[in-house]
Amino acid sequence: MNIDLVIAAGVFLASALAVVYFGSQLAKYGDALATLTGWGRLFVGSILLAVATSLPELSTNISAVRLSPPNPELAVGNILGANMVNMFTLAVVALYFGGREFLQRVAPQQGYLILLAAVMTGAAVLFGAVRMEASFWQIGLSSFILLGIFLVGMRIVFVTRPQQGDGEGPEEAPSMTLRRAWVMFGLVSSGVVIAGFFLAWSTDQIAEITGVASSTLGILAVSVVTTMPEAAATIAAVRMGAVDLGVSGLFGSCVFNVTILAYADPFYRSGILNNQTEASHFVAGIVAIVLILAALALILGQNRVGRIMARAGLALMAVIYIAGAVAVVWLGAADSTDSKQTSETSPSHAPQKDRAQA
Repeated sequence: MNIDLVIAAGVFLASALAVVYFGSQLAKYGDALATLTGWGRLFVGSILLAVATSLPELSTNISAVRLSPPNPELAVGNILGANMVNMFTLAVVALYFGGREFLQRVAPQQGYLILLAAVMTGAAVLFGAVRMEASFWQIGLSSFILLGIFLVGMRIVFVTRPQQGDGEGPEEAPSMTLRRAWVMFGLVSSGVVIAGFFLAWSTDQIAEITGVASSTLGILAVSVVTTMPEAAATIAAVRMGAVDLGVSGLFGSCVFNVTILAYADPFYRSGILNNQTEASHFVAGIVAIVLILAALALILGQNRVGRIMARAGLALMAVIYIAGAVAVVWLGAADSTDSKQTSETSPSHAPQKDRAQA
């Protein structure tokens, strides 16, 4: 038994559990802040809750590109994979909690947020394919463009939000003071950052020891773990009757996830982060876009589709995610085999893959 693999797997499991726990606590204290400050659940879902539950992705990505050597494939894969998983979560939760009835409880105004999630994910895929080399202060031009799209898009989401409140009933006053909510939010955020570092380190070690492509681990294993806070927050929101809070949190997370490529880019000193893409990244990105647009169609057509059609559409979303995951595994296995063969046939080839190259 490889003791290094056992240690790496143990660290991965411990850090994964920590990310899930701290991420769930972030959603809890974030919702408390929403009530105590009077910001409202819709705002919390698309901004505060989305950012809070996406901290694991942010921490993991910065940690991944700060490794020695850096692992940009893991970082990019985590982002696109997380958006895939968020849509799978939406499909499963919607199916479990009523299908068509669930969709009818989502405000149509969320269509702007959903469209922004599709545009942001599409932009990341496009920039990964074009591989823009222009940069400022060693930060890719694509990163600045992503941030610009995010700011303009969120402005539109803010202006077009429902003006009559959340429409889901009064929020219960939390049993804590505003100061305590802010302090706990900060402490839990620190826990997420620390756990995210060890999550990235252990995943990188597992990829090196097993030969599994880092992009595959990022899209599947790490993305599932780092999106657990979103899943937990969504289920909790639906159970307390705040469907809009949970749904906007998922799509807001998809939007914020893409901006993480820009936030992590300054920490990646071997090139432009968004350019470090592989075939599996494109598969994940395209699948994520398809799922986001499918969700948009179901939500906007919530009063025109029947119960059977709504459930069939949601089930199809889940099947598409599974098919995409299988394709990612197949591509990752092919990449690992090609890399191993290249290493064996080229004596001068370094045994450790240069992760700075796309």
